[in-house]
Amino acid sequence: MRIRHKPWAKPELESSDLFVQNPNDFKGRWREQFPKMQSLYIELGCGKGGFISQAAYANPDVNFLAIDIKFEMLGLARRNVVKLFSEHNSYPTNLLITAHNIERIDLMLNENDKTDRIYINFCNPWPRPKHKKRRLTHPRQLMNYRTFLKDGGEIHFKTDDDGLFEDSIKYFQQCGFEIIYLTRDLHISGYEPNIVTEHEKMFSDEGIKIKFLIARKAALPTD
Repeated sequence: MRIRHKPWAKPELESSDLFVQNPNDFKGRWREQFPKMQSLYIELGCGKGGFISQAAYANPDVNFLAIDIKFEMLGLARRNVVKLFSEHNSYPTNLLITAHNIERIDLMLNENDKTDRIYINFCNPWPRPKHKKRRLTHPRQLMNYRTFLKDGGEIHFKTDDDGLFEDSIKYFQQCGFEIIYLTRDLHISGYEPNIVTEHEKMFSDEGIKIKFLIARKAALPTD
């Protein structure tokens, strides 16, 4: 998603206790960066924070780490998080945000981070064959996620793109993930709870069906 430069974003982030400036410094120690030691959920590509703000508020017994590459997005995300919590007279203590290239996620997370769940919401579908390796669900990325995702941990994946979804089903299966839930029309599936993101509403309003799956980390295929 293209977004205009926001000169206030980086300085505002750097002055916030919700923002981690040097994420690689905490590799293997992310669980210790929160006031309470509890389950760790990560959103890859958090955008403007519509999802992560709602998820963190609704689940105070879970710690959340939101990652995006763009300071402009993270600046908006921080504001949206603080706004939502402020409306309920509270402040987020179970959420951190940081800037990082998700293609190099291995530089900031490892097996000691013991992540319970990963969220991937409406990532870039990269439809051209030469670009598919940049997908956040591409096998080379899934193998990176396996490093810091606990055995039995889950990836929750949501998209509007048919091609990306069908390819991703194969990617997950190739990389030792068991698909435990799948729907090609989330809004009539009865799945709960579902946090509706900004992109989700936009696509749904256009009549586009939302695809969703949950993949559980299992043993790698032996073939």
